Amino acid sequence: MNQCIVIGSAPVKNLSIFREYHVEDSFVICADGGLDTALAAKIKPNLLIGDFDSIKAQPPAGVETVRLMREKDDTDTLSAVKEGLHRGYKDFILFGALGGRFDHSYANAAVLQYISNLGGHGVMVSDNEKLFFMPGGRLHLRGMKGSTASVYPFGAPNATVSYTGMKYPLTESVMTSDNPIGTSNIIESDDATITVLGGNVIIYVLSGEKN
Repeated sequence: MNQCIVIGSAPVKNLSIFREYHVEDSFVICADGGLDTALAAKIKPNLLIGDFDSIKAQPPAGVETVRLMREKDDTDTLSAVKEGLHRGYKDFILFGALGGRFDHSYANAAVLQYISNLGGHGVMVSDNEKLFFMPGGRLHLRGMKGSTASVYPFGAPNATVSYTGMKYPLTESVMTSDNPIGTSNIIESDDATITVLGGNVIIYVLSGEKN
């Protein structure tokens, strides 16, 4: 197992999405109420972690459990990621981290930056959405023609970005945090790219939508 899957408490409506990510070959951590989603998807986690204030199901017997204090500095998702990093994992897929409360979703985006800062890579996945954090480099959006992509500076006041294969191309354009010009671009190529030449960004992809 070289991939860590973290399942958080936000709703996951399409449980079949887990089949795309080789859950059976991953180390699975359920953060608090993420256990309810895992059990509904017939996934047995390797580890449970949280203060368990949002869990409905009873934890299955024989699963390693880390119980956290309710009053703490780290969110349950960050605690789960820290545990995965401690166990040597660098690649993370976060489910149940988008689509709930805005403050929780924002905090989880910060967790992607935390993973990156420690040399790892993470992506947040929901039913038809993905969120990436990039401190630089190039992201290939293969097979996503017709989807919507939005790019915003994150953890920095600005970022320099180029696009290819998008309806509204950019060439070394400086995006600022107070002007959301990166909203709702359309992917028009099966091998579109987003290149970050300076600063940090989050990239949001909505599959198969044109908004």
